[in-house]
This record gives sequence, structure tokens and C-alpha cells, in this order.
Amino acid sequence: MKRLLLAAAISALTAASAMAQTVIIVRHGEKADASADPVLSDAGQARALALAEHLNDAHPSVILTSPLQRTRLTAAPTAEHHSVTSEAVPLDGGPGPHVAAIVARVRSLPQDATVLIVGHSNTVPLIARALGYADAADMPECEYDRVTTLHLMGDAAHGMVSRYGAPSTCPAA
Repeated sequence: MKRLLLAAAISALTAASAMAQTVIIVRHGEKADASADPVLSDAGQARALALAEHLNDAHPSVILTSPLQRTRLTAAPTAEHHSVTSEAVPLDGGPGPHVAAIVARVRSLPQDATVLIVGHSNTVPLIARALGYADAADMPECEYDRVTTLHLMGDAAHGMVSRYGAPSTCPAA
């Protein structure tokens, strides 16, 4: 009986130490225009729906966006599907303080949390790097289909990049 209890305790400790936060980082969908705070275009709305479908099994418990419409509108179908309220993280002070606030919020969450972050072309790579994923590539202005998925265990971050929705149409380099 003691051996069984000891084995169960060791198993529970091993499982707890193997827990990792899952952080999914995307850029907002395509914009309707070049104004300061545009809504999503038809393609952007389709991308927001595609994101919800892509994350159907991910079950985010927290969704973080910037306060701009395009990030909130991109997150909305996923938030509705999973009954989660999006949290807008202020942009006060520019990208640096915004990224720091996002990282602090992620780090404050339980080890088993799944977080969706909807950012911008200039913040998505910065957020991934700040969370420990050094391989995060810069994002061109024409790229909308990148999904960076990180698994955080302490200070270590393991990540992968995938695509969702319609392919971005960036000109060949």
C-alpha cells in the first residue's frame, strides 16, 4: 500500500512539473483601410472566423489583445466560441511597455493556462522573443496567416510556427 501511495505521489509530482503554459500568438486579420484604428476587411473577418476554427480544440482560458479594433475583432469569434472575455492590454508608451505588460500577464497565469494573444506585425515577434522564443522571425506588413505556438516551462520556451486561414500574399523576396 505504501509503495502504491509513493508511486502515486511521484507520478503527481512528475505530471505537475511537466505542465506548460501554451501561448498562441497571431497577428490581427486584414484591415479595411489604412486609418489609425480600422475595422477588419471582409478578408480579415474571414480570417477571424478561420482562427476560431483553427483553435477549436485549443480551449484558450485567456485572450489578450491590444485596445485597437482590429485585434479585438480578430479575437472575437474565438472568445465567443470558448466563452472567454478578451482583455485589452494598453499600448501606452509604445511597443516596449505593451510587450512587457503582455509578458507580465502571461507569467502571472497558472502553469496549465492556454493563452491567445492577438497583436500586430511589430509586436508579435517581440512578444514571442520576450517569452523566450529566440527564433521568432520579424513579420512583414503583408503577413497575416502566421500562428506562433509556444510551450513555456519556467524560463524555457519551445515553439513552432504554423499557418491558418487563407495564405498571406506577400511578394516574393
